[in-house]
Amino acid sequence: MKLWQRLWLLFTVIWVALSLLNLGIMFAADEAEPDKAATLAVLTLAVPAALYLAGWAWNAWRARGR
Repeated sequence: MKLWQRLWLLFTVIWVALSLLNLGIMFAADEAEPDKAATLAVLTLAVPAALYLAGWAWNAWRARGR
């Protein structure tokens, strides 16, 4: 596993844990607006996926230059 993948995995674990904690607090406090909760749920998955694609593309671009 490459360094960028390890850093991405660390970021993803922290990101998902904090997002789920935030969602849990929103629902526990009965302050969950459907739009806000849906946006947070989508961002919980979309941000790590976008970062992985960016890291993969950067790695492929650097490897092509060698």
